[in-house]
Amino acid sequence: MNRKHRVGDLDRSPTLLFLSVSIGSMLARPAKRLLVIGWDAADWILINRLFAAGKMPSLRRLVESGARADLGTLEPKLSPLLWTSITTGKTADKHGVLNFVEPKPDGSGLQVSSSTTRKTKALWNILSQNSLTTNVVGWYASHPAEPIRGGVVTNLLQEGEPASEFDAWPLLPGVVHPESMRVAVADARERSRAFPRAVLRELLPKLDEVGSGDARVQQLVKLMAYAASIERAAVASLSSGQPWDATMVFFDAIDTVGHHFMQFVAPRMAHVSEREHRLFGGVMDKVYEWHDAALGRILAAAGGDVTVLLLSDHGFHSDHLRPNLSELPPERRMELEASWHRPQGVLVMSGPGVKRGAEIASPTILDLAPTALALLGLGAGEDMDGRVLAEALTGAAPARIPSWDAIEGDAGLHPPEMRQDPFEAADALQQLVDLGYMAALPADVQGQVDLVRRESLFNLGVALMSRRRPHEAIPHFEWLVSHRAGEARYATCLANCLMSVGRFGDAAKVADEFLRSDASHIEMQMIRGAALALSGDEAAARMQIGAVERAVRARPEMALALANILALVGRFSDARGYFDAARKRNPRDPAAHVGLARMQLALGGFEESAGHALDALEITQSLPEAHLVLGAALAWYGDLANARTSVEFALRHDAGQLEGQRWLALVAEKLDDRDAAARSRARVDGAQASIPFRPKDPPFGPADFAKKHGLAAI
Repeated sequence: MNRKHRVGDLDRSPTLLFLSVSIGSMLARPAKRLLVIGWDAADWILINRLFAAGKMPSLRRLVESGARADLGTLEPKLSPLLWTSITTGKTADKHGVLNFVEPKPDGSGLQVSSSTTRKTKALWNILSQNSLTTNVVGWYASHPAEPIRGGVVTNLLQEGEPASEFDAWPLLPGVVHPESMRVAVADARERSRAFPRAVLRELLPKLDEVGSGDARVQQLVKLMAYAASIERAAVASLSSGQPWDATMVFFDAIDTVGHHFMQFVAPRMAHVSEREHRLFGGVMDKVYEWHDAALGRILAAAGGDVTVLLLSDHGFHSDHLRPNLSELPPERRMELEASWHRPQGVLVMSGPGVKRGAEIASPTILDLAPTALALLGLGAGEDMDGRVLAEALTGAAPARIPSWDAIEGDAGLHPPEMRQDPFEAADALQQLVDLGYMAALPADVQGQVDLVRRESLFNLGVALMSRRRPHEAIPHFEWLVSHRAGEARYATCLANCLMSVGRFGDAAKVADEFLRSDASHIEMQMIRGAALALSGDEAAARMQIGAVERAVRARPEMALALANILALVGRFSDARGYFDAARKRNPRDPAAHVGLARMQLALGGFEESAGHALDALEITQSLPEAHLVLGAALAWYGDLANARTSVEFALRHDAGQLEGQRWLALVAEKLDDRDAAARSRARVDGAQASIPFRPKDPPFGPADFAKKHGLAAI
């Protein structure tokens, strides 16, 4: 289909298909029971390949009887933050879980992030105070178990396994609620030292050639033994005979095994030997198949008439975009492990209350908690950052309430004295040291706490920056740079935030300071070039950006970043070339297609712009920006009705887009809908008061559209 036909036949576009779904009736048949399955890092690219080979029948049946979609993630793509956002419907700055680990309350070291750190109610708390019974198994940051209505098996289920398979293996305190479950849960655990040989052979058919003593085999056994324990604990909960309304089960093995074994998958990476590729190349497929078989067993234990939500927090690169971290020192690997993660995860919805074959419009992980509540007949909180995926349900959701945190009742929360900010606790201990009431913490412990403090603050800053709140993130990054001036991540984030709020001179100073110690850092060179250009130093900017362009010729993975910088400084034609290079390197990267759409719009190529926007939407629906650019292109093209539909869709799923509100006001005014235009203009006026900086419109933006059609500028 050529682009001209596609633009002229937009009744088939993803936007209009979604909006054709009626959401006006009440839920015809809400879920009687809800089963939520989390597969950390599950990815449609690999799943689709297995589907094509006739594999994963349990998941395939759910897809065929329900609906599927890409699921948008958040930044930073770190599992404890994301899975807590999934169960709260809130971003990390609201829920408080900011890292994998945190200081212990007694100052003796570190512990995995805990349920006592979470600052808001999780799904299981909300359901408890509404007299609904929930089973929770293995969820990130769920230890110690909260005393909810139902049962909890925490993510520390497998801790403390003894050296011998015959030694006693007591559960850690706090792993189980209620205590009456302790024996059954302890017995359900799979010891890694007694992992069934037959199961290991299924995962690794060439086991005899590798040898059981191989460190990689032992790692695989350890990770899959934990997965087996989670499955068995979930089946035990579901088979106990106790009634339940919701069950939530979390598996982390696709992610944890992926970080060790995805490097061996075809196509063979340069650092992987042919022998390693032959021996380990099929492990990830087998791990996915194991999860599918476990899903089948869990579904059988759950029984009929169950609504299922299966999801991942993000995807996982499995092709030529995989990072090679093999030769990096441990601290650099820690920083870059998240580069394995693709921004699109998986979502499957199936069962009572879900429309079979529904088109799910741009879902994100923040939408899961509101949707789960709606399926069980409860309204989401207004303070939740996600929405109900109403287009996938058999009717409209219950009305929202202001906040579940403000509703009193027995929510199964820990008592107040247990709930605390771990860093406030660490600060309190340090104050006692300073006053002489305690001995100083050992240097290694204090160093660990300081590192976790920095990384948690960095994660908070990234979360704020990614949610268009750079002015709130700047103080955090300034503190980090003042303590670790040579850390590239801290400095580049600070410079980017300063650019976002229009402080171009300050951004250039940050870049200059950092480049004095690391002159070859390409990303900071890009930021410096853009900052110089936007602050008016054109000659220095040309020199800097020219140097970056020469360097990027040997670094094709940097093409997308350079394209964004060139677009920022108004070099639209050059930016288009680099966006195209990024598209050719990774045809599945929607950001490259959206970039091409924006550049074509700025260059006056409206049909081409719409075509690239549609290309992006064919890759994933989780792209409000693509719908917005499509709407802008259609407005210039003269198709105002479809333009309005596209822009409204973009705003429905990303209400913070000031550009979208400006376009909607202008298009509505051209369509003589003065009330809608006035509402959008009022939203723009209100938003501008809280936005520290608004970039200059590119050509063929809202300002030019208003001028062309004799409308008041916004």
